[in-house]
Amino acid sequence: MIEIIAISGSLRAASTNSALLAALAANAPDDCSVQVYDGLGRLPIFNPDDEGERTPPEAARLIEMITRADGVIVSCPEYAHGVPGGMKNALDWLVSRDAAVGKPAMLVHASPRSLYARAALAEIMRTMSFAMYEETLEIALLGKKLGEVEAILAENANRQAMRDAVQGFARFIRANIASSS
Repeated sequence: MIEIIAISGSLRAASTNSALLAALAANAPDDCSVQVYDGLGRLPIFNPDDEGERTPPEAARLIEMITRADGVIVSCPEYAHGVPGGMKNALDWLVSRDAAVGKPAMLVHASPRSLYARAALAEIMRTMSFAMYEETLEIALLGKKLGEVEAILAENANRQAMRDAVQGFARFIRANIASSS
């Protein structure tokens, strides 16, 4: 069983990024488990003085989840042509740890307009030594109301696209595991 952690870079209750990740988890192939991380808003601001024995509980939980996962999927909005502070903060908690080193990661997108954040997020994650899966999934949900989002994510073609994306990512994860052993 491939264990994947999914992180939404949005804190909004009606986040299309979070909805996309929930749908990915619900449509994951049988040999994959996708668990959505729900603690982004509870993470304290990263401070190197709070590492080690002083690591706050929510940061320790995130670090442990990433460490144990076989891969990470991130869906993130773009704010002012950049990565939202909460998402960057979560990544900062991983910088001095081994959790990200060689960890397979995939970006998925709920907006076709988030080009700057996509590039910035990919650069940040590559710099942290995540093994980036170059295929992405984009399902345009920007500006849609909750009922519309649910309907779009329930369409057979989109459900199949989500399964295919996670299946492709799982193959990438398995190849990484095989090459590192």
